[in-house]
Amino acid sequence: MKEPRTSLDMYRMMLLIRRFEEEAARAYSLGKIGGFLHLYIGQESIAVGASHALSDGDYTVTTYRDHGLALARGMSANAAMAELFGKATGCSLGLGGSMHFFDAAHGMFGGHGIVGAHLPLATGCAFASKYRGDGRVSMVFYGEGAASIGATHEAMSLAALWKLPVVFVCENNQYAMGTSLERSLSVPDVSRKADAYGMAKDRFVADDVFTVRDRLKVAIDRARSGAGPSLVEICTYRYRGHSMSDPAKYRSKEEVEEHKGRDALTRLEASLVLDPDTKDEAGQIQAAVELEISAALRFAEESPEPSIDVLEPTTYKGEFAR
Repeated sequence: MKEPRTSLDMYRMMLLIRRFEEEAARAYSLGKIGGFLHLYIGQESIAVGASHALSDGDYTVTTYRDHGLALARGMSANAAMAELFGKATGCSLGLGGSMHFFDAAHGMFGGHGIVGAHLPLATGCAFASKYRGDGRVSMVFYGEGAASIGATHEAMSLAALWKLPVVFVCENNQYAMGTSLERSLSVPDVSRKADAYGMAKDRFVADDVFTVRDRLKVAIDRARSGAGPSLVEICTYRYRGHSMSDPAKYRSKEEVEEHKGRDALTRLEASLVLDPDTKDEAGQIQAAVELEISAALRFAEESPEPSIDVLEPTTYKGEFAR
């Protein structure tokens, strides 16, 4: 057993993310959540492993598939679920919805809907850190579908040129919406793009959360030391469609089940349940997570709608910051 206390902490967060997403899907089907909803089911080990490797003051920026990272970085399930329900108690006052989770207090700067456009924002955060000399590292997550976007390359080019403290993490879940990796990239190894910038690289599979933590920690330490950025490709898989509107008929049930057989969450859970030293606490965690998710759903249901009073200050004056 690897670090029992850490294993239990990681399990709790991975399970919280999984159950949060499952209940979000259920609420969406009942019409309680509108707009887009992109679920993180199957990719939990990346957000949790990364958060255990990062320091509290570090910055993270991610895509519209942002619920998992937000929770892993410290956002409450209440604030996250309320945002999905479009309520004033949500992390973005109910104005952002699923794709625009923000939590500045925990250094979580989105939640961005435009593919690839958020990488320059993370490079900018890293530039600010280097300019101020504050020792912070920025980590930005993107899918392999953004690997060929122009803004992606511009961000990486400047980050490498200026040796900025940023780690680019490609969450390669094998499909850019409904287009398979083989049909969208001439070179399927995304990490090789780092060679063009003289940037450090790594590539591995996200079937063990400790592997994610330890491999990302190498890149984080490199960035923090002033040695420059890294591109880390983490091969993963999403068990649901691209969004709730996607039936995912472009892949077979057998393919999905094959990947579920290597699920990092169920593997970690099995190891904890089989160990007599952690079995009881693992069960307690399961019960506690169910209570937390139930409370979050109740909180979201009972919270008020955003008031019209928030429109002017959040739209025109830029006064809102959380």
